[in-house]
Amino acid sequence: MYDFNDTENFLKAHSSNEIKPGLERIANLLDSLGNPQNSWASFHIVGTNGKGSTGAYLSSIFKEAGYKTGFYSSPHLEKPDERLLINGIPLSADDWYKNLELAAGKIKKNFEPSYFELLTAAAFLLARDEKIDVGIIEAGLGGRLDATNLLGNTICSVIASISIDHTEFLGDTLEKIAGEKFAVVKKNIPACYSGDPASLIPLFKKFCYEHGAVPFVIPESVKLENINIMTEGCTFDFYSPNLEIKDVFTPLTGRYQVNNCALALSAVSCVMDKFRNLNAEKIKQGIKKTYWPGRFEIISKKPLIILDGGHNYGGVLRLVESVKELYQDKKIGIIYAAMRDKDYPGCLELFKEYLNPAVYFTTVPGMKRALTPDELLSAGKKINWRNNPRAFDLPEEALKNSISDNNDVNIICGSLYLIGYVRSKIDYIKNQ
Repeated sequence: MYDFNDTENFLKAHSSNEIKPGLERIANLLDSLGNPQNSWASFHIVGTNGKGSTGAYLSSIFKEAGYKTGFYSSPHLEKPDERLLINGIPLSADDWYKNLELAAGKIKKNFEPSYFELLTAAAFLLARDEKIDVGIIEAGLGGRLDATNLLGNTICSVIASISIDHTEFLGDTLEKIAGEKFAVVKKNIPACYSGDPASLIPLFKKFCYEHGAVPFVIPESVKLENINIMTEGCTFDFYSPNLEIKDVFTPLTGRYQVNNCALALSAVSCVMDKFRNLNAEKIKQGIKKTYWPGRFEIISKKPLIILDGGHNYGGVLRLVESVKELYQDKKIGIIYAAMRDKDYPGCLELFKEYLNPAVYFTTVPGMKRALTPDELLSAGKKINWRNNPRAFDLPEEALKNSISDNNDVNIICGSLYLIGYVRSKIDYIKNQ
């Protein structure tokens, strides 16, 4: 019997810790494994923010319609098995270890894969063995050179919101980053773009026309009406050429979740003719049953504690817009940690501009990539906060101080790794 410490150690021993853009290594590995990624129909999801939520909607919709789904996403919050869900359920460490061994055994000299590439190869083997009908495959980084961009039976390319992130690999402008993501579109295959930001729509259409893809843009192809944002979720009416559904309810909240959900529905509408079991009622029920933790997730109502994995400028912008809309005139406490390669100064400015919060700086314990609490405090002192900010080595201590300062809403945010750490401490936190 193996556990996930074993799988993690095996991954590290048989892969490179570097991010290695390029398809040669993963193509070589997948080919030697019989190209398992060609065994099912795939939705390929790229973008900067909203990929995971969009994938969760798609997975839930197809499961509700009776199709066996495989949902591959990254990073995980608490356990590595979250990265591949078969009908919403993770597989065992034994299953992962066996397929990691199989993949590693095919590695050729001078073709050492990255951590993500080896993990992706094992995930594709697992999905093939599970005989899934539909794969919802989220890109790890970028798109064009991402390990997931070798799917042989893509039925829809799905592009979520795009913003500045990973500039060292994808480019230093929004257009360069978008180009890396739009490049996944394929000939005669529908490509759905969220339309966020709207300035990139012409570039998206240009890529589609050059590659022979069929473009769909949410603001142009879809009409959303009767939008209602609540703490319990969102409702709206959806109208597209192939699909109309009234009173859609998603349990994921925040105005941006309406857009993510609409993107998933648009993608589904493009492939309705390929899946006879899909109908408006099953789609609606699938949306209603969607579960995706760590994104505007309320883990306690009294005191009110919200977890959100927004970790770049675009993600934090969507967070603060939603908080302002839902909790106007409430005292906000922000418990914040960040990776050192993110635009944390820009995120801090967003907090101040939209929320005027009290701020409590912390870190992700045990993670070298994370900024220290003192580094964040130093950056934060340039801003005039509602409180006198302090630095805390443990997120739970920062939260305790936010609660004791009588903030109405306590938001833990800045990194999915932070959210994963906090979710592992939920019982402790709720008992404080």
